[in-house]
Amino acid sequence: MHYDFSSDRNYLTSTIEKFAPDAYGSTFFFVDFNYGDNGPIEAYWEIARELKKWNGPISVHVEYNGGLGTGFSINNAYLLGGTYSWNAADFTKGVSFSAMYKHIQKNDEPHNFQLTAVWYLHLLNNKVSFTGFADFWKEKHTVSNDGFVADFQEANYVFITEPQLWYNFNQKFSLGTEVELSYNFGTMPGFNVFPTVGAKWTFN
Repeated sequence: MHYDFSSDRNYLTSTIEKFAPDAYGSTFFFVDFNYGDNGPIEAYWEIARELKKWNGPISVHVEYNGGLGTGFSINNAYLLGGTYSWNAADFTKGVSFSAMYKHIQKNDEPHNFQLTAVWYLHLLNNKVSFTGFADFWKEKHTVSNDGFVADFQEANYVFITEPQLWYNFNQKFSLGTEVELSYNFGTMPGFNVFPTVGAKWTFN
């Protein structure tokens, strides 16, 4: 659970996520809800599958993204590509890089690409964790400083990264922060920074 204390946000976001490796690769998904005064106002989810039945760091990546908000929806996006992954032998640190074709349904220019990096680093005998992701993709969309049609500008590329820093009191409970750094993300033009404070419970 994160509290976004930026002046133009001031809301809670809940995230449920799961990573599950198996004999044929791994599955990862997360679901985000943003909450207003009367309940959820936005929902977004991603699910990704790494397919691999061989030795080595390369896997086939398949992914879906989508969501909705009050009076709008986030277009379905289907991604297909490859991932390179590296993990330390003791799994205290690791990183992966994915290069993907991205089809954004009903976009004026549906054929796009996305590059994604994901990392984790556990320090001080797993008491401190530094995790996060970075996405860069092509998507034709409009951005606006004030929401007025006359101020709309066209944007073609999007960048977002959300590094997280956690202090792990034990294997279940953590407190920390996330900082969203983005460029032309959603309808916000240019570069933006949105910090949060957060609490996390690990179920398994």
